[in-house]
This record gives sequence, structure tokens and C-alpha cells, in this order.
Amino acid sequence: MERKYKVKNLNIEQEKSSQEDQEGSLRRYYVWDRGVRWFHWINVIAVLGLIAVGIVILNATSLGVSSEGKVDLKILHAWIGYAFALNLLWRIIWGFIGSPYARWSAILPGGAGYGGRLKEWLTGVKAGKAPSYRGHNPAARLMLAVLFFVLATQMVTGLVLAGTDLYFPPFGHEFAEWATAAGEDHSKLEGLVPGAKEMLDPEGYAAMRRFRAPFIEIHEIGFWVMLLAIFGHITAVVISEVKERDGLISAMFSGYKVFRDKPKD
Repeated sequence: MERKYKVKNLNIEQEKSSQEDQEGSLRRYYVWDRGVRWFHWINVIAVLGLIAVGIVILNATSLGVSSEGKVDLKILHAWIGYAFALNLLWRIIWGFIGSPYARWSAILPGGAGYGGRLKEWLTGVKAGKAPSYRGHNPAARLMLAVLFFVLATQMVTGLVLAGTDLYFPPFGHEFAEWATAAGEDHSKLEGLVPGAKEMLDPEGYAAMRRFRAPFIEIHEIGFWVMLLAIFGHITAVVISEVKERDGLISAMFSGYKVFRDKPKD
């Protein structure tokens, strides 16, 4: 009885791992595991929150936001950023230990034969019949490489700015020491209020702000690049859903993609 139960469970897992379930001429494949799906939707919520608050911060003066209000917005932005950063770090780790289609080897461009697969896919697009892929197609891998690079850049620069502007972890204490007067008791740095000038050494503060300058510039450029990347990603997903009818959108809820032809991978 126990052996039958184990065999039955093994068959279920094999059916799921083979990722194929025929319904007429359609084939259904299990592609995105729970780790990928959770990352995706948490990332969507966090990024939308960061964009919304970021737009208000960038236009704070024209919107009539007070200095105190701008600090509060930066604090909110930082807390959303922590959730974003933790989620991204989790995804980086999951890219090494997750299911086959969650791994970096199946996401990033490169590997044996990648150039040929990309050329074949582009030729298929021009002919009106691009090859199907369970995971990401060769062109999507390029876009994802750019997107993950931008996300990682925003995370790093955001953590630095949380330190320079709010004295928040992980770098806040070091920036606070840099900006405060030499004679101040550094054990009282917890009382340093963002935006306040008390306890600050003008020269140290000015040097810290000069260090901050390239990070804020990169962060703002990354903001606009991320908007473009998100727009491109959504556009590509909608086009794929309309033309291929592969269940790309629903796959981020169920984990399953649907194809008429057998995928290349």
C-alpha cells in the first residue's frame, strides 16, 4: 500500500516536472515555480510604490510639499525600498537554487548556441512564426538582463541615498559620522534628524554631499530607464499574449504556459 502511494506521488511529480498536459491540440507546461511568481508580484507592487512616491519627491517643490513632508516621503520611499531590496536579493539567490526555468542559466543571455537561437528566433519573428520557448526566448533574455541590471543598480544607489539623506542602514551610521562635527559625541548620532543642520560639520557635510552626487544622478537616470524597461516588458507580454495565446499573463498566477507547438526548450 505504501509503495503504491509512493509510486502515485512519483507519477504526479513526473507529470508536473515533464510540464506537459495535452488538451486537444494545446499543450500545457508547468514553467514558473512559486518562488518566481511570488518575486514577480512583490516586485510589481514594490516598484509601483517606489515610482509613485519617487515622482512626488521629484516634483515636491511644484506640488507645494514642505521640507518636513519631503523627508517623510523619503522615509516612506526608503521603507518600500527595503522590501524591494530584500525581494531582489531573494530572487538572486533563487536564481542559483530554484527550479530549472528560475535559474540564471535559463534567464540571462549566453551559453552554448545562444547566438544561433537568437538568430533563429528573429528570423521566425520576421516570417511570422517565432519558435516557442517554455522559459524566456533569446530576445527576452537580453531584455531581462538589462532589467535586472537596472533593478540591482537602483537597489545599490537607493541604499546609499537612504544613508546620505536619512542616515538609514546599512550605511547611515558611517555617513552620519562623516557629516557631523569632529567634537560631537558620536554615541548620540541616533538623535541626528534628517534635514536638520544641528550637529553637522559644514565641511564634512559638504564632502558627504559631493560623494552623494553621482549616486543621485545614477538613481534618477535608472528611474527613467526602469520606466522604459517596464513599458517595453508590458508591451512585449501583451503582444505575445495576443499573437501566441500562450497564457503568458496567467502563467504568473498559475505557473503554467500553453502552446500549440512543442517548445524549443
